[in-house]
Amino acid sequence: MPESVSAAGSADTVWSARLHELWRAAQDVEDVAQMSRYVYGLMLAEPGVVAVAGTRWNGRDLTYVRSAVPGRATRTTVAPPSGGAVAGPGRVPPPGRAGAAGSALTVFTHDLTVSGEDFDPERAVLTGAGAGYALECRFGLGGSDWAAFSVGVADRAGADPGLVLRLSQLSEVLVASNQRIVEYRAHERRQTEDAFLAEASLQMDSSLDVQETLGRVARLAVPAVAEGCVVHLFQLDGALVPVASAHVAAEAQPWLRRVSGDDPWFAEFLGLALEKRESVVQECGAFTEGPFGPRAEGFGGQVRALSVSPLSARGKALGTLTFIYHRRSEEVAGLRVLDDLARRAALAIDTTTAYEQRRRHVEQLQHHLLPGALPDWPGLELGAAYQVADSSLEVGGDFYDAVVRADGGLALFVGDVCGRGAEAAALTGLARHTLRTLLEDGTAPASALKRLNATLAAQSATRFVTALVAVLTHDGDGCLMEVASAGHPRPLVQWADGRTEDVAVGGMLLGVVPEIVAEPVTVRLGPGDTVVMFTDGLTEARSEEGVMFEGLLPDAVRRCGPSSGDMAERLIAMASDFRTTGDDDIAVLVAHVKGTR
Repeated sequence: MPESVSAAGSADTVWSARLHELWRAAQDVEDVAQMSRYVYGLMLAEPGVVAVAGTRWNGRDLTYVRSAVPGRATRTTVAPPSGGAVAGPGRVPPPGRAGAAGSALTVFTHDLTVSGEDFDPERAVLTGAGAGYALECRFGLGGSDWAAFSVGVADRAGADPGLVLRLSQLSEVLVASNQRIVEYRAHERRQTEDAFLAEASLQMDSSLDVQETLGRVARLAVPAVAEGCVVHLFQLDGALVPVASAHVAAEAQPWLRRVSGDDPWFAEFLGLALEKRESVVQECGAFTEGPFGPRAEGFGGQVRALSVSPLSARGKALGTLTFIYHRRSEEVAGLRVLDDLARRAALAIDTTTAYEQRRRHVEQLQHHLLPGALPDWPGLELGAAYQVADSSLEVGGDFYDAVVRADGGLALFVGDVCGRGAEAAALTGLARHTLRTLLEDGTAPASALKRLNATLAAQSATRFVTALVAVLTHDGDGCLMEVASAGHPRPLVQWADGRTEDVAVGGMLLGVVPEIVAEPVTVRLGPGDTVVMFTDGLTEARSEEGVMFEGLLPDAVRRCGPSSGDMAERLIAMASDFRTTGDDDIAVLVAHVKGTR
């Protein structure tokens, strides 16, 4: 075998072994720039190579220059922040999809003895080491990021014939290594973004208060997404009004609130962004005026970019979500994150707004199902309270009322319609107004309950009703109380001497059978005595151990004192503090006979 063939085979074997080691190293580095510790020495070991140079570019702006010559350590020169050297017309990124596997690797040759050729800044590095001829390979690293790797030899004749192939193979390793790093970073960033979006949804959905939700939208995004955030919502008149804002710098927050509400330039910018109906990211370097231009004051730092995302949910345009960025442009959130965050924020805002509107409607409806005020009746002090305990905001069926009768007596009643919602509300109104009309005309308690039952039967009601009726008439220094019940909890009487006992009265549910039995009971109340009427939401409040408040109610009444005063509110408060389960509404009606025995 000729000696030249043997030498070539040996060189190829050595190169293959070195290239294999290079592939192994490429699997471990966290940045393609770390490959410099391997590739520069590898190419300097090639026959005839007198110098190696590498450059990193962002478009046509130079990022850094790295060079190596035999016998000396690798040297790196970082371009100045202003951009440094700029590639000339002939120095362009390689063709193909930058950074992708299989990207086109373009190899160029340069005669360094010919002046005027566009090959800066490598020319000075290579000629300084004695090179007269250079081979250059350009490859993309993703986006506008690309690099060039060059080797210099004394002259064209001294260049190894296999040097072009080896330079291409080395560049392919760098491209593949960078592609792995880019994909891994994109995967990690995607996971981080998805985790943030999931946490943002949990935080925004954890409150049904409109203002709290709006505040959370702004606070969650700062500084995770941007340094500043403003939420604008459309009002009924169509005006876009700021409703929440946040900034990482506390001193900038008043300025941001003022700008977001009063600055005409900002308002016009939001309007233009809304016309596009998708997230818009705008570099602030193009702004020559407005609150975010180069002469703007108030943030204490340069605003590099703005983004505006429309807030839209369930087919309704709600407003805008604006982010203010001080960070570098490559750190600005992508459109996927902005659109997704805006969508989640809009859903949370729309949900809380709808909940708030529904809460007001329920409160208004519930208000109309209860008396506006209790009447004055000589010798008696009245008190009442009502609590809605259900978080679903369905109208409850509990009711109470007091009415002065035609014969001068006083009728008191409480009741409870089974279930919640529109049907329960309709039956509540029917039951309350039927009892009020009957009792006001002088109908006895038991008779009033029987006639209400007949009314419910005629309506083919699908829900049962419980009710308790008491009619009081004056009797000397006290009064007589005639009580009738239809499946309702018994009333409690707190006697003036401190004893508390229930009134033994019972009867059948209303709306179940055509005819009911209701036997009245008469009790005499003297000065200082108090009667407490209530719905089962009070007695069925349960503790964590499953104990019901019913057993504690007599003692709770005693602790409230002999006067009605705020007894109704205090009893409900005690039950609420005691309760860990149970979401039924509570109605309490208290009557206290004035005077002392």
